[in-house]
Parts: sequence; C-alpha cells; structure tokens
Amino acid sequence: MAKDSFFARVYEVVRQIPPGRVTSYGAIARFLGAAGSSRMVGWAMNNASKMEDIPAQRVVNRNGLLTGKHHFPGTRVMEQMLQAEGVEVKDDKVVHFKELFWDPNKEL
Repeated sequence: MAKDSFFARVYEVVRQIPPGRVTSYGAIARFLGAAGSSRMVGWAMNNASKMEDIPAQRVVNRNGLLTGKHHFPGTRVMEQMLQAEGVEVKDDKVVHFKELFWDPNKEL
C-alpha cells in the first residue's frame, strides 16, 4: 500500500536525526519529494512515539513547537525526552530551534 511505504520512508528519515537535533514535518516531506505532504508526515508520526526505534520526539513543527506531544504517554514526556538529549524546551517550544534544526536535504 502506498501509504505504508510513505510512512516507512518517513520513519527511515526520522531514525537518522542525531540526538540533540530536531527537524520539522515539512523538512521531511520536502526530502521525500512530497513538499505539500507535511500533514501526511504528521499522520505517520502519530504512532511513532510508541515505536522504540523511532526518535519521534525529534520531529516538531516548522516553528519548533512540540505539536506532537499529545501522542506521547504523559503530559511532558516529549519535552523530557528532548531535554535528556540536551535540547532546551520552554513553553512547548524548542529554544534555539534554528541552531538545532537538522535538515535532511542538507544532511543526507
């Protein structure tokens, strides 16, 4: 099924985000050649927080907001996972987002 293969491609990119770095749904979509599909990347990420091999906490929105936090168990789990990697979060937003941004189009 096409959706499954797209989701698998999303997960493959997310697995490569280094600890302490973050990327956005849109950056992943652009890398996959589907620039208008950031919402589809978001759909793929909805269940990723339950997959041990996918660092879903490293994917945020284009402004650095933790928009996927409600898909993690507990209120602040996404934030705590990022902070454990050295990523500062304040008011559900990654501090120094531009400096920590990992762009798969440049890195892969």
